[in-house]
Amino acid sequence: MPSNVIYVLGLGPGDILDLPARNLSLLRSYPVYLRTERHPVVEYLRREGISLHPLDHFYEEYETFEEVYQSMTHFLLDKCQQEGVVVFAVPGSPLVGETVVRLLRESAPQENIQLEILPAPSFLDSLYPLLGIDPAEGLLIADSFSFCGGFNQGFLPGTGLIIMQLYSSALASEVKLTLMESYPDDHQVVLVRAAGVRGSEEVLTIPLYELDRQETDHLTSLYVPPLTGGAVSEDLAEGVLKEPEQLAQYPLDPLVEVMDSLLSPEGCPWDRKQTHQTLKKNLIEESYEVLDAIDEGNMHKLCEELGDLLLQIIFHAALAERSGKFTISDVISGITEKMIRRHPHVFGDTKVKSAAEVLKNWEFIKQEEGEPKSILAGVPRYLPALQRAQKVQGKAALVGFDWPEAEGAALKVEEEWKEVKEAWERGDRQALQSELGDFLFAAVNTCRLLGIDAEETLRQAVDKFFQRFCAMERKAAERGLRLEDLSLMELDGIWDEVKASEEKN
Repeated sequence: MPSNVIYVLGLGPGDILDLPARNLSLLRSYPVYLRTERHPVVEYLRREGISLHPLDHFYEEYETFEEVYQSMTHFLLDKCQQEGVVVFAVPGSPLVGETVVRLLRESAPQENIQLEILPAPSFLDSLYPLLGIDPAEGLLIADSFSFCGGFNQGFLPGTGLIIMQLYSSALASEVKLTLMESYPDDHQVVLVRAAGVRGSEEVLTIPLYELDRQETDHLTSLYVPPLTGGAVSEDLAEGVLKEPEQLAQYPLDPLVEVMDSLLSPEGCPWDRKQTHQTLKKNLIEESYEVLDAIDEGNMHKLCEELGDLLLQIIFHAALAERSGKFTISDVISGITEKMIRRHPHVFGDTKVKSAAEVLKNWEFIKQEEGEPKSILAGVPRYLPALQRAQKVQGKAALVGFDWPEAEGAALKVEEEWKEVKEAWERGDRQALQSELGDFLFAAVNTCRLLGIDAEETLRQAVDKFFQRFCAMERKAAERGLRLEDLSLMELDGIWDEVKASEEKN
C-alpha cells in the first residue's frame, strides 16, 4: 500500500463557518500548501497559527497556466515523496475548477502516492440561491480563461452559463467579446462577487456590453441566462431584438465544426479547393433536390435534402469567414433582424388586412432600407425564366401596372400569338424569337392572374409527359417493338392507350 499521502481539501467559498470541521482539524495537524493565498479564509488560518505555504509564486514564474499547474503538481508530488504527508488546500471545492487536483488524480497512483480528497462547499452552492436557478434544469460552467480559449466553441446559448474567476478587466473584456458572438449586445447578464462570503456578497445585473466596465477580482463570477424561445419582445430598436429570442433552439455548432475540419490544412482536398463560384452549381442542384422531395411527398428524403442544402449555406459562410468577410453568426443574426424589420404587422403596430398588403409593405420596407431604387431590383437573373417572369410581373403589379382581371391578360395571349404567326409567315427568325418570348410572357401573366404558378404548372406538364413517354416505352417493349421503328400514327396510338389507362386509374 502507498506509504505517502496527499490530502487535498477544500476551503469552502470564503466563510469560515462553511469550512468542514474535519478539514479544519487536518489544517491544524500538518503544514499546508495553498494553491493561492487569495482567499478570505486564509486570514483566519493565519490568526490560528496554522503553518501556510502559498504557491502563488508559480503564477509569476511561468508564462502559461498549463506550465503553472504542471509545475505545481510535480512540486506537490516531490514534497510528498520527501515528507510522507502533504496537505494541499484549494479555494471552494477541490472538485470544481481545480486543474492541479485533476493532474494529481492522474499522476499520484503512478508515483505510488495515496490521494485523499476532503470536500467542502463550492462557491457554486452559494451562487445558485443568489441567482435563483436550479442547475438540474441545465447549466454550463467554465472558468473564464478556458472559455476564451476554446470551451465556447461547443457551448449552447440556449443553456444557462456560469463563467468563474473573472479576475481582471482585461479578461472580462475578452469574455464579453466572445459572448457577443452568440448573444445580443444588450443581453442581461449577472455579475456576482464573493458568493458565499457573508457580508461581502454583491449581485449586479447589467447588459453584456457593460461587462468590462465593472470592477472584478478572483472572487467574481458571471452568470449568462439562456437565450430562450417564446414570444418576440415588442421592444425593438430599429428592428433589432432587445430580448433574447429562439436563436439557440437548434444550434448549428456541430455542423460548423465539421466544415471547419474539412477546410483545415489536414482536411479534405476537394473541399479546400472550392470557392463561392465553384459551389454555385452545387447550391442550385441541392435546391432542386429539395423541390423533388417535396413533390414526392417523401418527408424522410426532404429532411435529408434540407440537410444537404443547409450544408451549402454553412460551406459558403465558412469560406467567407476565412476571407474575413462574414460568419455564419452574421448570416443568422442578419436574416433574423430582417424578418423582424419586414414584419411590422407581427412585431410592431402596423395593421394589414390581406396577404397582398403584406407583400406591398415588404417591398416598400426594402426601399426604405436603401436597397436599389427599382422595384424590380432583387429578382435574380438566374431564376428559371418562367419563375423570373412571374416575379417581375408581380412586382410591377405592386405599383398598379397590371391587368385588372385575368381576361385582359388572356386576350393579350391571343394578340401575341397573332404576332407570332405573322413573323413566322414572313420568315423573320429574329422577330419570331422575340414574338414567341412575348407570347410566353403573356401566358405567364395569365397564369399569375389566375393564381397559378407558371413554373410549377410547366414542371407538372413536363413530369406528366415524362411519365407517359416512359409508359409508351414499356408498352412497346412488351410487344417486342422499339419506338424509333414506329410511325407517328403508331406512336400516337400508343400515347392514346397510355392516356386511356391513366383515366381508368
